[in-house]
Amino acid sequence: MTLFGTDGIRALANSENLTAEIAVDVAVAAAHILVESSSNKGKRPRAIIGQDSRASGEFLEAAVSAGLASAGIDVYRVGVLPTPAIAYLVGESGADLGVMISASHNPMPDNGIKLFSRGGGKLDDAIEAAIEKRMGEPWTRPTGRDVGRITFDETASERYVSHLLASVSTPLAGLKIVVDCANGASSVVGPLAYQKAGATVVAIHHAPDGWNINDNCGSTHLENLQARVVKEGADFGIAHDGDADRCLAVDAQGNVIDGDAIMTILGRGFKERGALNSNTIVGTVMSNLGFMHAMKEAGIDVITTAVGDRYVLEKMLEGDFSLGGEQSGHLIMREFANTGDGILTALQLAQEVVRTKKSLADLASTMKRFPQVLINVPNVAKEKLSSSQAIADAVAQAESTLGSEGRVLLRASGTEPLIRVMVEASSDNLAQEIAASLAATVKAELGN
Repeated sequence: MTLFGTDGIRALANSENLTAEIAVDVAVAAAHILVESSSNKGKRPRAIIGQDSRASGEFLEAAVSAGLASAGIDVYRVGVLPTPAIAYLVGESGADLGVMISASHNPMPDNGIKLFSRGGGKLDDAIEAAIEKRMGEPWTRPTGRDVGRITFDETASERYVSHLLASVSTPLAGLKIVVDCANGASSVVGPLAYQKAGATVVAIHHAPDGWNINDNCGSTHLENLQARVVKEGADFGIAHDGDADRCLAVDAQGNVIDGDAIMTILGRGFKERGALNSNTIVGTVMSNLGFMHAMKEAGIDVITTAVGDRYVLEKMLEGDFSLGGEQSGHLIMREFANTGDGILTALQLAQEVVRTKKSLADLASTMKRFPQVLINVPNVAKEKLSSSQAIADAVAQAESTLGSEGRVLLRASGTEPLIRVMVEASSDNLAQEIAASLAATVKAELGN
């Protein structure tokens, strides 16, 4: 059984892949690797653990805390906070490990375990594999004064909000913002940060009860936010996902501003202020062709990676780039953080509105989004995708039809037995037609 995927462990909470027992075992194995690799010999390691608002996070957080403490790690619980808050607090406090209990934008019944290394970066694949390999191994348990202690850090939330506000150089006075907190981890700190930055804030879906996270709200369900922005006459709206590492926006007319459009706005702003290192943005293979064209017109280079924020960050670190992200609204700004932070992204976006004295719609208009169709083809032999000549021929024909006004991407899912067929074209009808044809070919060639 492989536990770790592209973003830690994620599964149906209390199912066979994510139980309290597994959480304890993961924590113990992580503690062992942490202690063995520690440069602070003789000093008790420290871990910070937070969670989103899912009910299942309560027992999973308790299990991870117990596992770490039983292995001799001092645990600092911070309660319900965004994933990027955990990453920040690990680096800010000099902790040895961070743990976030969250399944991000997934439905409430799911949950997950994300691990952060010293400094607040996500663990690389090799360390996750080592943790999984060592789960359940025999070990000598500490006793007496050698066991870890578990305490609650009452100042963590305040310190994280202060970090967010430190990124704001232009007060947001005069802006009216509607924020959809997805009944998740941003429900308290999100509205608070925007208010302290100077904006007038209308918060919706900010009353988590353990069951309502991501339930017809947040970045995966924008309808309520769109309607509320128009009703309130707000300047724009912000939508976060369950753990608030993403940010999507809605302009005053209710039009969606996705991650590519946000990167377009911030990229131009960063360039104008001389803050765009090497005049380059890091995107992914799913970045819209319209984003690519907009960046070319702005004289900004784009480097693409595989889908996943860890791959975006790897490329950013490799080239010392300052801005990168995904269409989903997961943006990284290395001037402030080495992980995606939805609240931080929204604050920077709001600053651009104030700084330029332009509406969000005007700022987003520099990117003309190409119609994009994504079809998931399930129950296929995804490992045979690259070896199918029939599929290769179909893709070549599609690319010939689209020319420079579109593109095709076939990608095997990293977690499910399916292949994602993505087509961008100059019209929605053409994109739909080509995507349907390619999906049919994939199903015929690789279907089980």
